[in-house]
Amino acid sequence: MFWTRLGSGIVLVAAALITIISGGPVLAAALLIVSLIGIYELYRVFGVENEGFPLLSGAGYLGTVLYYALLFWRPQTYTMMVLTGTLIVIMAVYVFSYPRYHARQVAAAFFGMVYVAVMLSNIYQIRILEHGVYLVWLVFFASWGCDTCAYCVGKLIGKHKMTPKLSPKKSVEGAIGGAVGAALLGAAYGAAAGGHIDTDRNLILIFAVICAAGGLLSMIGDLAASAVKRNYDIKDYGTLIPGHGGIMDRFDSVIFIAPVIYYLALYLL
Repeated sequence: MFWTRLGSGIVLVAAALITIISGGPVLAAALLIVSLIGIYELYRVFGVENEGFPLLSGAGYLGTVLYYALLFWRPQTYTMMVLTGTLIVIMAVYVFSYPRYHARQVAAAFFGMVYVAVMLSNIYQIRILEHGVYLVWLVFFASWGCDTCAYCVGKLIGKHKMTPKLSPKKSVEGAIGGAVGAALLGAAYGAAAGGHIDTDRNLILIFAVICAAGGLLSMIGDLAASAVKRNYDIKDYGTLIPGHGGIMDRFDSVIFIAPVIYYLALYLL
């Protein structure tokens, strides 16, 4: 299991490097694919996918494709229009196929699109910012850096349970260690990237703050995904990534903090 997980992790990192460095249509297409898979995983859990022609889930997938298409061609110009239009189509499916779907499935169909596709798209929006090729890595430093540091600190000195009923292994000490570790990683990255970003602001401090905030919120994203799994009594969202589970198992915290990093980078720099 260790070697399987390690090998999958290496492939994921390599794929992230290629797509994020490439940017543009490569990154947009990669995020679209990841979003569609993540939405599919959520739809299965929430019971939105069913036998026969998938009208409700199809509306969510179509809305996601249109959202990314317009985001690529016209960043943030028509995104709200697509979201509103998707909700209208989902409600139309609900009405004209009644009683095929329950109201909770309808809510889940729209929630899945916003939760996965819209939030994850902020990675692309960070990438197209000025100096975005450097700023976009803050998402992964905050998420994966915090996760690694929190695990190590929690294993060493973790005593006080953070959410004992939801995730008994996560500790307050681990959470603090994860945030501090993410901040230090951000500060180090700020020092290294400072020469490539034209600004008179203190990048070491700003990147440390961004990564610390992102790291803390990444834990909520991870726990939120875990809460859904516990509600529906499943171990993993999928089996796509050997040793890691599905897209939602690996990208739960990244999805959650991508919008936060985007707005912090937008207003602090």
